[in-house]
Amino acid sequence: MSGIPQWGLFELTLASTQPYANPIQDARLTVTFTSPTGQTSRIDGFWDGGRDWRARFSPDTPGMWAYETACSNPADSGLHGQRGVLECGAPTGETVFDRHGPLRLSSNRRHLVHADGTPFLWLGDTAWNGPLRSTPDEWAHYLRERVRQKFTAVQWVATQWLSAPDGDINGELAYTGLEHIAVNPVFFQRLDAYVAAISREGLLNVPVLLWAAMWRPAGENEVNPGFSLPDDQAILLARYMVARWSAYPVVWILPGDSDYRDERSERWKRIGRGVFGESSHAPVSLHPAGRQWNGDDFRHEAWLDILGYQSGHGDDEETMEWLVNGPPAHDWRSEPTRPLINLEPPYEYHVSYHSKTRISADYARCSLYWSLLVSPTAGVTYGGHGIWGWDDGTAPPIAHPNTGIPLPWQQALLMDGSEQMAHLADLFGSIEWWRLMPAPELLSQQPGDQHKSRFITAARSAEGDLVVVYIPSDRELHLNLSHLPDALSAIWFDPRTGTRRAAVLNGGHLTTPAAGDWVLLLGRAVSLPVGHGTGEPS
Repeated sequence: MSGIPQWGLFELTLASTQPYANPIQDARLTVTFTSPTGQTSRIDGFWDGGRDWRARFSPDTPGMWAYETACSNPADSGLHGQRGVLECGAPTGETVFDRHGPLRLSSNRRHLVHADGTPFLWLGDTAWNGPLRSTPDEWAHYLRERVRQKFTAVQWVATQWLSAPDGDINGELAYTGLEHIAVNPVFFQRLDAYVAAISREGLLNVPVLLWAAMWRPAGENEVNPGFSLPDDQAILLARYMVARWSAYPVVWILPGDSDYRDERSERWKRIGRGVFGESSHAPVSLHPAGRQWNGDDFRHEAWLDILGYQSGHGDDEETMEWLVNGPPAHDWRSEPTRPLINLEPPYEYHVSYHSKTRISADYARCSLYWSLLVSPTAGVTYGGHGIWGWDDGTAPPIAHPNTGIPLPWQQALLMDGSEQMAHLADLFGSIEWWRLMPAPELLSQQPGDQHKSRFITAARSAEGDLVVVYIPSDRELHLNLSHLPDALSAIWFDPRTGTRRAAVLNGGHLTTPAAGDWVLLLGRAVSLPVGHGTGEPS
């Protein structure tokens, strides 16, 4: 009998008594756990090399649990019919996941919450190549910095892809073959340590299971899982990773960076149902290519929990129009509701597709605030050129030659936009952000009608006792206060420095304290931190 804290990780190790030429193809291990209240949960086990098999489970209810294994080959007495019990105690540990549990959708399906109902704000980072290409010490350094900068989630790629065609830092591939794959346990055993490190730091694991994009014809060393594998093999590979990591705090991205619209959607619906359709699971999202929307195609897929999108790496009017007045700004009203999260806004320091200049911290930051406020606030992801490719600063990332030579990843960690994520986290951490809904009616003038770079976003609570307005560049702000209750406090927040200044509503006509972007915060409970001056009245 083992003692496991609530929401902790229980690992069952088994040894098969039968030889398998290709274990992932030839046998399936499942384990059924029965809770103290009689509810059952069935999970997949996974082959881990030789005759070793494992199953990982996170109990959600204190008390005594029972389990029983089943193997598709009943003659394998090492895997079939094994029984045992485990004792689940009170939660222990210091991270938000230790204290509050894994993630699920909120009751209104607008954002994510922990198992105990505590809201979770997604502040992600696109570290796509990080676990594949970093050493353990490098990865530990990366995680410490992102925790200091108050990120809450790490998005990463879990198999070889076109930006890491040779596999991981040791040259190990996740799998070989196409029509009949074989997985490589050594590859995944190494990644296990990276998954565990993310969880120890209190960050959310967000692995991409099947990177689907294909930017050029596949060559001998360019195996691209989501694109090349037949459906049954894609399902098998994804289920293998879900079995390995589902006991950790996780959100799954099923496919990454491709086109899943129209007739292409049918394939990913089949794969999604095959991976997640049989049992309960952690939240699942898609990561589509830039400025592509999947709400219409996937809205009624029960396995899909989050509508993720990518606004891309452009800076022209059309790109900004799509973000501030396109599907993210309107589709949130459609039923059934889901959190809407921009999983890839413009990367800081990336060469823009349109102006061919480096994307500044100002534009990257503006895209983050726009994304948070144009739909019900659920979260957003930052990206840094140099981080996502885990680059050394000598050449553009492989398969992305027109993105510009990035900074080495160590320097890119400290770019202004990275550091300013802490200010964003502090601002939203000080308010009940989960009550915010888009409120364009609060603006009596919208300078974004003249140029989208000037687009002001406004969001408010249903009661009107909390308002957040983001002003990218204009000094003048004109609000329609008739939609709001009286006696609201007003504060200016500087997203570049995190400082706050008192503001005066002045009938709804305000002037920002200085040039640059600003956030106006209105509410009954908002206040200045102790020791902050009031600044100049507006």
